[in-house]
Amino acid sequence: MTKQVVQVSKVVIRFAGDSGDGMQLTGDRFTTETAGLGNDLKTLPDFPAEIRAPAGTIPGVSAFQLHFADHLIATPGDEPDVLVAMNPAALKANLKLLRRGGDLIVNTDEFTKRALEKVGYTANPLEDGSLEEYQVHPVALTSMTVEALKDFDLTKKEAERAKNMFALGMLSWLYSRPSEGTLEFLKAKFGKKPEILKANIAAFEAGWSFGETTEGFSVQYEVAPAAMPAGVYRNISGNLALSLGLVAAGQLSNLPVFLGSYPITPASDILHELSKHKNFGVTTFQAEDEIAGIGSAIGAAYGGALALTTTSGPGVALKSEAIGLAVMTELPLVIIDVQRGGPSTGLPTKTEQSDLLQAMFGRNGEAPVPIVAPQSPSDCFFAAIEAARIAIEYRTPVFLLSDGYLANGSEPWKVPDVADLPAIDANFATELNHENADGSMDFWPYLRDPQTLARPWAVPGTKGLEHRIGGIEKAEGTGAISYDADNHDKMVRLRQAKVDAIAQTIPELTVDDPTGDAKVLVIGWGSTFGPIAGACKLVRDGGGSVAQAHLRHINPFPANLGSVLAKYDRVIVPEMNLGQLNMLLRAKFLVDTVNYNQVRGLPFKSDELAGVINDVRASL
Repeated sequence: MTKQVVQVSKVVIRFAGDSGDGMQLTGDRFTTETAGLGNDLKTLPDFPAEIRAPAGTIPGVSAFQLHFADHLIATPGDEPDVLVAMNPAALKANLKLLRRGGDLIVNTDEFTKRALEKVGYTANPLEDGSLEEYQVHPVALTSMTVEALKDFDLTKKEAERAKNMFALGMLSWLYSRPSEGTLEFLKAKFGKKPEILKANIAAFEAGWSFGETTEGFSVQYEVAPAAMPAGVYRNISGNLALSLGLVAAGQLSNLPVFLGSYPITPASDILHELSKHKNFGVTTFQAEDEIAGIGSAIGAAYGGALALTTTSGPGVALKSEAIGLAVMTELPLVIIDVQRGGPSTGLPTKTEQSDLLQAMFGRNGEAPVPIVAPQSPSDCFFAAIEAARIAIEYRTPVFLLSDGYLANGSEPWKVPDVADLPAIDANFATELNHENADGSMDFWPYLRDPQTLARPWAVPGTKGLEHRIGGIEKAEGTGAISYDADNHDKMVRLRQAKVDAIAQTIPELTVDDPTGDAKVLVIGWGSTFGPIAGACKLVRDGGGSVAQAHLRHINPFPANLGSVLAKYDRVIVPEMNLGQLNMLLRAKFLVDTVNYNQVRGLPFKSDELAGVINDVRASL
């Protein structure tokens, strides 16, 4: 059957089903094929914290949202155009997200009386008229998959597991995605299980053929490639990009990389990925707890390695005393905090930005630590290099604040030219550095570089540079234990001044203000970049003017931040917390900011932020 092919500029698809239905795999494969076609894309995996929540329940629903387009986009989409619901729980949990008039593809086989009652449906929504606002496509996904695989040596349950491949084939046809990559993926995944491999391929091809022949889909859609700068691209998630950035930092600094870590959602993928790169001088140590993880990393830093530790908010709480030790010893250490919903165990698989003040102040004493925050999944690569640069050049622990949205989301990444990446000089101490009154020389471990105020980094075993460090206050220069009041005051101020000095080597804050006459500035940090950019575009497309700025460096702030804030009549600060950056800006720069906050475990929607911006503009 030949069907009309319709060109569309963008599509948002959301796959939803039980955790065991393979929605993350389905979404990932669709995304990979989409990236290969050259579309710009953003993804939002959304899954429960339980390893295997009860089947057919709302808490057990796993979803994957993908926004792809023929132009540059900033977010995974405010509202799906298409929702694939594998069962009643998936429908109930996700229907409110689907735009009115959107396509709803429903696996009718799972809409049994028992399954409906389990999630609180008193009547079948496919029959009671409650879905009239949507384009409903009832598809017997499960039974058609079983029928397609009837000639294979599989049990009915085994055959049913391939229904996600049927759904992937159907959607791949509907949106003109290629199939070659998925078939190669299946061969690699199930190559040692020939019958399972053939069954998954057959299910995928059956789904493709169903889309091609059914009268349920009257048209096929195409989304043209996006116009993007020339180069080699790959689809990359935030955790993968961050991992590769840390590997690159080791190469750029010519240092061995050591990760001391305890697994925790959503940071564990970094440990898994770095463990694959021993050939680049990377050593990974899965410790027995968070404290051992950072303790081992501090030891590695003392030994001359680029030291890393990965965690999320609860782990930062456990690491806080050791972070203070790294501040006191002034050793390079990158602390990666992939933020999640809190407090306590909170929402382990949902995103949040609520660890900013913890990173800023969550230690005893005056213990300043620089903070760097990536703005997108691909930017995690460059933010990791920057965090490592600061740690090494300034001899300090550095917080790298990612979050669950960045960690699990993905987008196209233009692979950089290695020659364009910044060199990082470890500049190890190799000679005696202090002349005594009698003309003799010795080594003082707490002398300061006049520019950075960093102390020398001497690798243990370097002849003549034997020294002692530890957690008790140091005498200026010599590093001897000191309880002197004036010396303590001086050392506290020196450590703060060292962090302040980082502002000399970070770029000034840039402002996106196309018309140059905006009276409202929207400023954010971390993963709010995409929604803010999308919101500002909506305002500008509607004829309004608004400026946008985004902070990568939060401690210290860029040197020109105060003057930027002072230029605008209103400054809006959207955050996925209750106003932590907002508090810092108001305290430091005395600006009357407008904070807009949500703590829902999900990214902002661009259209709601656009409404906030327009309300503020209207109030001027």
